[in-house]
Amino acid sequence: PKDPETAKKEQLSVKKLRVVLFALCSSTEQAAQHFRNPPRRIRRWLRRFQTFHDDRPELSEGKYLSLEAEEKLAEWVLTQREQQLPVNEETLFQKATKIGRSLEGGFKISYEWAVRFMLRHHLSTHTRRGVANPLPKEIQGNAGTFIEFVQRQIHRQDLPLAMIGAVDEISLFLDAEILGSDGRKENALQTVGNGEPWCELVLTLVADGNVLPALVVSRGHHPSPATIPDSILLESKENGFDDDEIMELWAARVWRKHAECRGGSPSKGMLVLDCHRTHLSEEVLAVLSAAGTLPAVIPAGCSSRIQPLDVCVKRSLKNFLQKKWKERARHLADSDSSALLQLLLGWLGEALEILGNCPELIRKSFLLASVLPAGNSASPRRNGDEQEELIAAMEERLEIAKSRESSPELPGNDDPEADPEILHRLFEGESEAESFYGFEEADLELMEI
Repeated sequence: PKDPETAKKEQLSVKKLRVVLFALCSSTEQAAQHFRNPPRRIRRWLRRFQTFHDDRPELSEGKYLSLEAEEKLAEWVLTQREQQLPVNEETLFQKATKIGRSLEGGFKISYEWAVRFMLRHHLSTHTRRGVANPLPKEIQGNAGTFIEFVQRQIHRQDLPLAMIGAVDEISLFLDAEILGSDGRKENALQTVGNGEPWCELVLTLVADGNVLPALVVSRGHHPSPATIPDSILLESKENGFDDDEIMELWAARVWRKHAECRGGSPSKGMLVLDCHRTHLSEEVLAVLSAAGTLPAVIPAGCSSRIQPLDVCVKRSLKNFLQKKWKERARHLADSDSSALLQLLLGWLGEALEILGNCPELIRKSFLLASVLPAGNSASPRRNGDEQEELIAAMEERLEIAKSRESSPELPGNDDPEADPEILHRLFEGESEAESFYGFEEADLELMEI
């Protein structure tokens, strides 16, 4: 048996587990800002937890969720993220408790269980190997059926790559209260949220490597921006648009135009979109039908594996826009909605120009998502390696990785010793050993309990 000191060293405190859970649900950078802990320290806590908690322990009957119940919870996490709805400590615990109500004697919930659950089901937002990670059993089967259907149709109909598309949205939520406060304005723009988004971006990739114009739908009435990049189509409305209206605008202004530009009789095509667009209106279906386009609807919870936009482009674009926002956030408090929209259009135009120069990365996204039949079927591990390489290449083009590497360990403060709050935590015992400069990493590990 392990001695008490070793066991104590291995176990993360509840406070640290809460930070790690936040990082798994959102990102290390957001956890670092929220809890004011350096990202490197949070990553070290996560590594320590993984070292000593690789396997599922023998759990007391009736006190923990069964693996079947956990799979239902994992499906919920995946579908929430597809809809850009929050997955955090509160929503996760509420859903777990609801699923666990049927257990006799109740459900024992804890931060340790939650972190273990997120890791066991590969639900961290950090993963760059989504195409390789196993899905919950039920939706894994649905994913396989979908892939077979799509590849069979492409082969039978001899669909041209230029008419095989993928469409999805990125919703941007702007918190006016945070933007107008003296706090961290860089947190005012988020890509996950409840309520009505400030803007919605509808993105379309084509399997031949092209990126179609992005449709930007904004809420509110503002003067037309002075300049709109050629790669962007802008629509604004005082009370915003509902999902049907957005898709109708997209079908008419983006996909129909794309099909018509091919000249002559329209080729047959296919459009990959997630199941939360199954409320396709008759108008949208009519446009797709006129273009000879079959809607291929991804089963719920499967987008991380088989949506080409999810393989690389969406995450890279989100990170690019948030990086641009953070660089300007401190100076945006007095900007009106029109000025903010003009900035967003400029950033998006810049990103789309870069994406348009990466046809090989776009084509690879369709292959890794299994939408296109691959010449030789690679192993999940190899596909995961290729996705990591693809994301790294895209981030290099967008210059995201360089920015991330140069970001300070203590956000917003180049001189941590001069921050009274850091000093306060140091003397109250809340600061970690990394605050003591001159110690080696191994010494720091020994100092942590």
